[in-house]
Amino acid sequence: MTGRLVPALAGVAVLGAAHAAVNAALLRRPPPDPPQVPRQVTVVLPVRDEADQVAGCLAALLDQRGLDRLSVVVVDDGSTDGTGDVVRAVHDRRVRIVTAPPPPPGWLGKPHACVVGVAAAPAPDGGTDDDVLVFVDADVRLFPDAIAAAVALLDAHGLDLVSPWPRPLAVGAAERLVQPLAPWLWTTTLPLRLAERSPRPSLAAANGQFLVVRRGAYLRAGGHEAVRGEVLEDIALLRAVKRAGGRGVPVDGSRLAACRMYEGWPALREGYAKSLWASVGGRPAAGLAAAAALTAVYVVPAVAALCGSRAGLLGYAAGVAGRVASALAGGGRAWPDAFAHPLSVLALDVLMIRSVRGHRRGSLRWRGRPVDARAAAASATMSR
Repeated sequence: MTGRLVPALAGVAVLGAAHAAVNAALLRRPPPDPPQVPRQVTVVLPVRDEADQVAGCLAALLDQRGLDRLSVVVVDDGSTDGTGDVVRAVHDRRVRIVTAPPPPPGWLGKPHACVVGVAAAPAPDGGTDDDVLVFVDADVRLFPDAIAAAVALLDAHGLDLVSPWPRPLAVGAAERLVQPLAPWLWTTTLPLRLAERSPRPSLAAANGQFLVVRRGAYLRAGGHEAVRGEVLEDIALLRAVKRAGGRGVPVDGSRLAACRMYEGWPALREGYAKSLWASVGGRPAAGLAAAAALTAVYVVPAVAALCGSRAGLLGYAAGVAGRVASALAGGGRAWPDAFAHPLSVLALDVLMIRSVRGHRRGSLRWRGRPVDARAAAASATMSR
């Protein structure tokens, strides 16, 4: 590892760290005391076998402050563990539970459940389309001012969709290695202010754990029907909003929500396997190429540093600095986890290879369903 390679890779790592630091400073942050929201807010909560999570999620939703008119539509998407019974035990007039039929051919489960939930939402107030739709996952815990603060960001910056990134909760080595990578990736690579202003769909990052969107913008974009076969339906929805002339961007959600996304290595491995292949435009080869590039930039210099390379040490330090900037911006754990950043990238390589292999074999499943829309359509046809 001599010559110009390691210094060049270290230089890229330094640029990435600098960009992460700039984004951390520019990240839209919610107001500490958001104003009252007078218009209708409808939360759509899709659930499938979430009996252990849904009560806690609902309690946090019903504890929201600053909302004059809140409605929660829980969509039971074929649960077999008593999730629906848990929801029905919550006696609150703001909560409604609906049952989603099996997804039609070409649809994946979550987009279909979201469409069912929006269809069951209260009609727009006074015929306007400025009401707010909120999409939340069952493992997310919103803090009391979360929705009001997210709506305040929509209004203050003229946005149509915001994706408040929840504070990541990670327990154990595997979760601490992998879970911080998603916010680190967009913090390092996505120019936030440009993404906010640009109509280009490629400049998008979003997290379906917590999405807040103006109802009119959602409908103009085609809603979840427009992304019915997308594994990463959150990013696809933001891109659809941008294509329809709307604006959206990830924002700081560390003071609005928290989420432990996957518990332990088996759940984490299966969870990332279902979606990583689609992370670069749905092209598995591009995903492998991106993983290789990240390995070159953030692992090769670290190995060179062990061999005494000063440039390698600089590259390794830059990778750590970028992780720290991302963690501090998003409420994640910075120390000592950032020191293991090269190992995190190698873990991502393993997950990406597993994901691409499973996609090519058509073997990826999540909660008992095929992940790929084509495989899901074939499965639905065979089950008739």
